[in-house]
Amino acid sequence: MSIKLGVCLPTFAARGEGSLREIPALARHAEQVGLDAVWAGDRLCARTPFLESVVALSAAAAATERVRIGFAVMLLALRPQAWAAKQLSSLQYLSGNRVVLGVGAGVHPEDWPLGGVPFAGRGRRTDAVLRALPELFAGRPTALLTEPDGPVLTLDPAVPAPPVWVGGMSDRALRRALDHGVGWLASLLEPVRLGERVGRLAELAAEAGTRAPEVGTTVFAALGSDPEENRRERRRLVRHLRSLTGEEGLSEQQAARLVVSGPPELLAERLDQYRGEGASTFVVNLSGGGLRRQYDLLARTRELLLC
Repeated sequence: MSIKLGVCLPTFAARGEGSLREIPALARHAEQVGLDAVWAGDRLCARTPFLESVVALSAAAAATERVRIGFAVMLLALRPQAWAAKQLSSLQYLSGNRVVLGVGAGVHPEDWPLGGVPFAGRGRRTDAVLRALPELFAGRPTALLTEPDGPVLTLDPAVPAPPVWVGGMSDRALRRALDHGVGWLASLLEPVRLGERVGRLAELAAEAGTRAPEVGTTVFAALGSDPEENRRERRRLVRHLRSLTGEEGLSEQQAARLVVSGPPELLAERLDQYRGEGASTFVVNLSGGGLRRQYDLLARTRELLLC
């Protein structure tokens, strides 16, 4: 099974940190050390400074030539369909067809009123946009079914449709991956739980008479050799994971089990466990200072996996 190992760019940061401005340089460094992709999350509002994903990935694309440019994941239903399609096709064109379109329905209700879009029905709107995107990317006149009266849009220049990876843990998300995706992107699952959902994905694929998509997962890690720094960054990542899921989400113990802190060998061991459960694409969220050094260590992790 071939392995694709990428890194989530620091599109969010604690107040006062300067990493947001380093997105182009960090993307270039990720490419130079041999990583396969750079990724960005997508939020409209957050408790920390957070860059818009299309803008951040456009800056990353302009600074690189080879790495894939991925959304992990884009909230398609939060955007007007015409603008989302135009932005994505433009990024695909200018990047030389390097976009990987991760898509999710969204789990943060507070984003949606600010975008003027109801939180309810977001899954149906996501499905409608995904159905239309292949025709839009191909430059064919396409009705926008998420808009009143279904106005027709034709995008020019046409581009190859980027591969779609669908995020989400529910059966509905798994079915969306079967209907629209080349891959399913999991998050916040330990290896055994990932294997359970991969099994469910295979069941749904068999019921539908279709092939199961590829499997990927996000991973949270702090790489380094200093034990005290590793402990500090581990605590920071645990707090971050709990903030993502709210008070009724992950417990401190659950979040701690999802975090890897230490040398590349430790992360390679964890990724190998995920690989044993069917995952082949990894989106690694790194925490802490010295991100260039951590990217070097992540590249070492890639080498260990390929041995």
